[in-house]
Amino acid sequence: MTPILWTAVVTPLTRTGELSLTDFEHLLRRQETAGNGVIVLGSTGEGLNLSDEERRRLVTFACSLNLTVPVMCGVGGHDLPSTLNWLRFLETLPLHGYLMVTPIYSKPGEHGQYAWFSSLLDTSTRPCMLYNVPSRTGCLLNKNAVRRLSSHPHFWAVKEASGSVEHFADYVDAARGIQVYSGDDPLMLEFAPLGAKGLVSVAANAWPEATRLYTEKALSGSLTAEDDLLWKQASAALFLAANPIPVKYLLDLEGHITSAAVKLPLHADDMPASNPLADLSRKVNAWYLHHIHQPA
Repeated sequence: MTPILWTAVVTPLTRTGELSLTDFEHLLRRQETAGNGVIVLGSTGEGLNLSDEERRRLVTFACSLNLTVPVMCGVGGHDLPSTLNWLRFLETLPLHGYLMVTPIYSKPGEHGQYAWFSSLLDTSTRPCMLYNVPSRTGCLLNKNAVRRLSSHPHFWAVKEASGSVEHFADYVDAARGIQVYSGDDPLMLEFAPLGAKGLVSVAANAWPEATRLYTEKALSGSLTAEDDLLWKQASAALFLAANPIPVKYLLDLEGHITSAAVKLPLHADDMPASNPLADLSRKVNAWYLHHIHQPA
């Protein structure tokens, strides 16, 4: 479980809304070529919008490809029996770990989160990354629960996606040696000095190699203010509508998937007709080519 970059991979669909496994394999092979770990069925992968049959089919297919990079799968929900059933199914597959999001809607506090995650961690036999994304779940991953869970042998990492430097520093402190990853593409420059171990990325769907280089530069302290500005602009454009609508729009535009379709309640028409993504994508690709062709 060593990649510094994990890509939260989108779930490609046909124009009629069915899984496109051909497109999915293409996207996974792009990440494999770049050396990025992959996460399937996270929020970017519309994990909670798909049916149970679709989720099982998708993750089983991903595991059948025998990728040379590690594969994690999203674990999330709001009732424990169904979530444990999903986790027990995942335990039958050759996955490398799980991304476990704070329960949605209920807004549990310290004791509720501690009991919830303890049940999941006890059921798992693999490394688990706990996921803080309050904009989606309605509450923060409780820092005291993180501190209490930090000695669990299956608690490996935290994905911090609140957009807050203060929260990131708090999780590094609470996690007591647990690895903390940025879940916000544009904040690597701010998070790296605080102890970030890497990035869990939406942008890497569109720019696998470039996002990896961006992450490496941020962690090594060689990311310039000019570089940072470009990545902040590009990342912001990927959230002009609810994720993953913009990144699917760009992947479709550039020919990596055959449709930008998303599952309801998301809708592709919520993407603004006038947007800078195509221009920013050209700039990101030019940035990458410039840096890889610079003399060592």
